[in-house]
Amino acid sequence: MNEKIALVAGATGLVGRQVVELLLGDSRYRQVMVIARRPLDFQHSRLITLLVKDFDGLAQHEWQAHDVFCCLGTTMRQAGSKEAFRQVDFDFVVTLARESHRRGAANFLLVSALGANVRSSVFYNRVKGEVEAEVSRVGFSRVVIVRPSLLLGNRKESRLGEDIGKVVARYLGWLIPVRYRAIESNKVARALVYYANQTNPGVFIHESSELQSF
Repeated sequence: MNEKIALVAGATGLVGRQVVELLLGDSRYRQVMVIARRPLDFQHSRLITLLVKDFDGLAQHEWQAHDVFCCLGTTMRQAGSKEAFRQVDFDFVVTLARESHRRGAANFLLVSALGANVRSSVFYNRVKGEVEAEVSRVGFSRVVIVRPSLLLGNRKESRLGEDIGKVVARYLGWLIPVRYRAIESNKVARALVYYANQTNPGVFIHESSELQSF
């Protein structure tokens, strides 16, 4: 019997869109909500879009969810500055986590990144580590953090690093240790839905090498 409601942030991104498609095909979910600035380019009878300009606007909508999938993320190049990057990858994520918890969500699933560490000298990795730590303190029954390596898949926009990664993965992937090996985005999406339906409470971190099995 399908009882659960899922909420997906970052539904227009590489992993987020695949998570939405998996959830819509999963009988355990009776409704799938997405947070977006514009409607998605497809419709479904169980799909609801919450249109918001920024994540502070979440409080203006009536919604509740059991499982919250946070697939938000940008790059330094796209963001244009450290401040803009941190707003998306830290501020928006923490706002979503706190508002979701306030409304009774049990599970929060976060797409982080390989190398996330609050003590990292690399700004990107340090922000990822900081947001992991902050989300883990919010109070959810279960927090799942996945740390994929370089994501492979068909994006609408081109990312130079990923384009190079695809070439390397195709011809030299077998030489790269599995921890650092590029990973198909659909594996990450399948892992998230799988982990969302586990029941043991706590904070769980899954490295990219684990996600490769999906």
